[in-house]
Amino acid sequence: MKVTVDKILSSSESDEVDELQKHLSLLSDDQLTTMLTNSALKGKDTGVLIKAIFKGSPVSVSHGANRRLLVYKHCIPLCESGDLQTEVASDIIGLLMLETHSLPGQALATLASLYVDAIKVGEMNSGRSLELFPTILTALAATEALAYGKGELSGDEYKKQLINSLCSSRDVPLSAEELQFLIEKILRMFLKLDLQEIPPLVYQLLLLSAKGCKKLVLEGIISYFKKQDQLQKDEQRNGESKDVEVQTIPQDQLRHVEGTVILHIVFAIRLDHELGREFFKNLKMAQSDPLCPFSIALLLSIARIQRYEEQVFEFLKGAITKNFKDDQIQHSSKFLQELLPQCNSVSDMILDTVKNSVFGWDHVTQGLVQLGFILMDSFGPKAGAFGKVSSSEGTSTTAKTPNQQACRLGGQVLLESFKMHEPIRGEILEQVLNRLVTKTALPVTHFIDLLSSIVMSAPMILLESSSKVTETFDQLSYLPLSTVQGLLKAVQPLLKVSMSMKDALILVLRKAMFSSNLDGRKSAVAGFLLLLKNFRILGSLASSQASQAITSSQVQADVHSRYNTAANEAFCLEILSSLRRCLNQQADVRLMLYEGFHDVLRRNSQLASSIMQTLLSQLKRYFEPEQDLLPPLKLDPCISAHGDQVFIQEPLAHLLCCTVHCLLWNQNVRSGGNVSDDEDDEDEEGGVQSELHAILESITKRMIKSELEDFELDKCAEFSTSSSVGVKNSIYAVLVMGLNEVLIEYNFITANYSKNHFEDILELFKRYHKVSEILRERAGKGRPMSSKTPRSLLSLGFISTLLTALFRDSTQSREECLSVLRTSGDFLRYSVSVALQKIQQLEETGHTDGPEGQSPDKIFCHLCDITSVLMWRYTNVPSTVEDAGKKEKGQSVSLLCLEGLLRVFTTVLQRYPTRMSNFLSSLGEGEAEGEKSDLTEQTAFYIRQFQRALMNQLSGGEEEFNSKEAQLLVSILSVLSRQLSPSSQQFVQMITWTVKICKETNFEDISLTKGLLSLLFSLHVLYKSPVSLLWEMCQDIHSQLGDIDQDVEVEKQSHFAIISMKTAAAATLLVLSQVGKVLDEVDWLIAKKKGQISSDRTISGNTQQPLGQQDPIEKAVTIQLGTLLTALHELVQTALSTGPCTDTLMRELSRTYSILTTLSKYYIQLCTTQPGQLPARLEKLVKLSGSHLTPQCYCFITYVQSGELMPGGPEKSKKKKKEDEAVAAASAKVLRETKAIPNLIFNIEQYEKFLILLSKKSKVNLMQYMKLSTSRDFRINAATLEAALQEQEQEQQQDESQQTEDSQPSEETQAPKKKRRKQ
Repeated sequence: MKVTVDKILSSSESDEVDELQKHLSLLSDDQLTTMLTNSALKGKDTGVLIKAIFKGSPVSVSHGANRRLLVYKHCIPLCESGDLQTEVASDIIGLLMLETHSLPGQALATLASLYVDAIKVGEMNSGRSLELFPTILTALAATEALAYGKGELSGDEYKKQLINSLCSSRDVPLSAEELQFLIEKILRMFLKLDLQEIPPLVYQLLLLSAKGCKKLVLEGIISYFKKQDQLQKDEQRNGESKDVEVQTIPQDQLRHVEGTVILHIVFAIRLDHELGREFFKNLKMAQSDPLCPFSIALLLSIARIQRYEEQVFEFLKGAITKNFKDDQIQHSSKFLQELLPQCNSVSDMILDTVKNSVFGWDHVTQGLVQLGFILMDSFGPKAGAFGKVSSSEGTSTTAKTPNQQACRLGGQVLLESFKMHEPIRGEILEQVLNRLVTKTALPVTHFIDLLSSIVMSAPMILLESSSKVTETFDQLSYLPLSTVQGLLKAVQPLLKVSMSMKDALILVLRKAMFSSNLDGRKSAVAGFLLLLKNFRILGSLASSQASQAITSSQVQADVHSRYNTAANEAFCLEILSSLRRCLNQQADVRLMLYEGFHDVLRRNSQLASSIMQTLLSQLKRYFEPEQDLLPPLKLDPCISAHGDQVFIQEPLAHLLCCTVHCLLWNQNVRSGGNVSDDEDDEDEEGGVQSELHAILESITKRMIKSELEDFELDKCAEFSTSSSVGVKNSIYAVLVMGLNEVLIEYNFITANYSKNHFEDILELFKRYHKVSEILRERAGKGRPMSSKTPRSLLSLGFISTLLTALFRDSTQSREECLSVLRTSGDFLRYSVSVALQKIQQLEETGHTDGPEGQSPDKIFCHLCDITSVLMWRYTNVPSTVEDAGKKEKGQSVSLLCLEGLLRVFTTVLQRYPTRMSNFLSSLGEGEAEGEKSDLTEQTAFYIRQFQRALMNQLSGGEEEFNSKEAQLLVSILSVLSRQLSPSSQQFVQMITWTVKICKETNFEDISLTKGLLSLLFSLHVLYKSPVSLLWEMCQDIHSQLGDIDQDVEVEKQSHFAIISMKTAAAATLLVLSQVGKVLDEVDWLIAKKKGQISSDRTISGNTQQPLGQQDPIEKAVTIQLGTLLTALHELVQTALSTGPCTDTLMRELSRTYSILTTLSKYYIQLCTTQPGQLPARLEKLVKLSGSHLTPQCYCFITYVQSGELMPGGPEKSKKKKKEDEAVAAASAKVLRETKAIPNLIFNIEQYEKFLILLSKKSKVNLMQYMKLSTSRDFRINAATLEAALQEQEQEQQQDESQQTEDSQPSEETQAPKKKRRKQ
């Protein structure tokens, strides 16, 4: 044998290749392997021998390749056996690695399979030969074709097959630690692999997870894709900023891979429900940051599995609202903003998921649709207060509450899904329309907004589903009017491009016109008016470009021949003839018509003659043509009776109002030269106009001559709502007031500043005022409900013109005629109060009555003009000057102007939040020119003006102080200060000024105190935490009201002069409300920290507690609670009057102890995961609560319970005693019913219980600071008992003798006690 080895080696050294091959061919396989084994075991010449064998085994010859494969097959298990020295094994593997690339493909495949089988069986114990495996795989990937089964595979494909079979390590028995190690290793490999290789690997990982480590697998996959998404997003952002496109991760490829992985995971969860449970458990535990676009898409896919559907949507709903609430809490507190980073927006992630789903994620789209509707259904406006619903409709662009934001997110998800995914469009549209039809009891404004957005984004796509829309039209007469108006407005662009849809609608509206249901008839009128506005006849003026134009390129592909103007004209006239029938229907239906005619005329001016003719003929039915007869209008036909009930049949004032507005508008058009081409029409129209002018002038003259008796109204008339005569008189009064108002507007506009006309206006106003005074007096005597003044018929545009003329018009030529109106204080007050009424209506509903009341832009312009006048009037005519000369009834004009300003600022912020800067710019007449740079500067300019006005009020002394004006000024400052950026210098100045005012103002006005303190708190919380402020205020309250122990003299302190004996109770309630908000923040922070502990449990963190002690959140929580405890310690000792103050204090104390308990639980949890010493600050906090607050709480409880029962000093009269007994009985009843005291005691005891637990966990005796609580079940206060017994004895003696005696004994028993100062 030795000879043979030597021969082989010598042949190899002398390069005798033929000789070498001859020697090798003489050896059998067994001999060769035995030779290699012996050489390796001796550790001598092994490397040289293997080299020689390779040299004599050329790969080109089959027996040479086979010999090489034999060497590999023998050496690999030999190295693994552990019998060889380490150096020898390393040498052998090194040599084999060098020669691997020369092996043929089939040999490489055999070796690779050998490795895989060995690994699966668990034979690779030492792992020495595993270094060779990657080299074999690399060489394998380079081979072009391999026989595999009956076909062929490329080397690379074969390699993937091997890896897959290797990764399915399910067959390998592994311990839990080994499994975890393997999975972590594979997850780390993710980052090194190509994207395309991830899905098969994920598949194998999921199969492997059946053995355990499910959480690790899911977390690893989700975090990998989360990182990839973030990288991709960052690249996109950087690419946009630098105008370069470098994509290391192609977006489409990443999305397709994500889609495949989601399918794999969903499939695995279908088969293994334990995996699903682990997924949800993991999501719920990871509170700090559970979601990302990938995990949301995964959740929505899992929702397709029925058993998880409800769970998925409940979780997503909760996560979305929690995210919005957290965001709101953080935004409203500077203290929280500084402590925590901005939380990730779940709504952005969901919208990202919608965008990503365009890459073939069909399994996600259904979930998106469901989620969108669930959010809109759950968080849409509620039916409770309908007025509020309509007010929120106008602010849909600025959703404020978490519920509104969630509802808006649902709408965005559905709209984006509708745009991107064709298959689900029909379903979305159908579900939206179904909700409009079925949810008649609930407000559906959010669905109407969504439908409108869908129509605007894709009108032509909707035409494909036009049958669904026409089906909805069939239900119109059964739907609420607001829904009908919203629906028709939303689909109106479609009517222009779909004749069939328009025809279907007209049929439905015609039927509705004869509906037995009043709402159905009103819906018909609303629908017809909308059609008249939008189907314009050629030649109509483009004066209002407000025609609901959807001039998108899609719609312009309309077949215009079918919509020629002749057809439009015939169509419009046909509708008008239908509408004329409404003039014989109920007042509500007629009212809708009168309110809509002016808008129709402005948009479709060619209908002027028809409309004017209609109005004229209607007006003539009530007009008295005989010029000598009074009154000029017949009111009897305006009412009708049904049995005992009397109701209005014709809203005559609205008819006159509509006629005046249409007439004046038409007159302006004609005077502008925009007249009709048809002279006959023109003459006819001119005739109608002149006839109407004559009628209106006649009505004006005769209304001035008419007395109240002519309308059967006078001071003696009855106006009660219980009798039919009273109802009839009330209707007449409202009609007369309305008619006078309409005539005031008509005469002012046509007067051209003529003095006589203005005197007529004043006379008309006197008639109006007289009726309104009678109504007010009668309302004062009757029910207060009927005291609400009827809505004014003056238009917003006219109010703007009138106020400007009254207050700002300094033209010399108009001076004389305007002075007629200016001298009437009642008229000035009336003008401003109507403006106030209009602004209030705008704030509540988003529109006003009268022409242009539905156009936001026009309203905004009028608002700017009105505000400018009110501002000028208030700042230039001080209320003190105004009030000095007049002692008239009602509010002063200045005060009304100020109230108007407050309403305007509130309304603009609510309705036009984005146009605040334009609004403020329009107010100044050059005064604020230099400061128009930005919104903060502009706002600060006006804030300074109102600050000066308030300072004037406060510095004027008690006589000149007007509480109402001061309150309004504070409210305006509150509204304006919301516009200041909290980081700006102006905001800091505002806070400094408010603090100064509160510290120096000593007017004992409760309302002003409430306003100023509320302003201070609302500002301070955006600047820094208000706890130190609260402490100072509590000291002031304690100082003002005295101590619960009458023998204690409280040290006099006055940080804030605004807190006095009179205002202390109101201040206490505000302070406690602020304490509640601080406690909310602390509670929220502790919950955040607890969530972090539970989600960080798997990660081995730092176990050293001193590091935890420095945690900024824990430190901040402890300091906040410490300062609050000190503040409450002051309040608990204060002699508060029993009632709201003591009840609220009890509640806040209960909450404080409840939060201290939560904090103790948090530290117990922390001690379990990170044993160590407790922070010193926490010990101080426990000491503060135990030694300072708890004993005082028990004293306070005793004080509250005995507050009303304390006997006063000298003896009281019997009557007084009876009163006291009644009060004591009522007080006892309240105490029996209340749960505040038991709750407080329970929370204190719970706190102590968890402190004992914390003491055991942390090995620190925290209970040393707690005093033993009083046993409160049975207690006898000896002094109180003695005093009560003596008093009872005295009463008995008095009853016996029936005479008054000197109460000497009781006085002697009560020896005077020394007062002691309170430190």
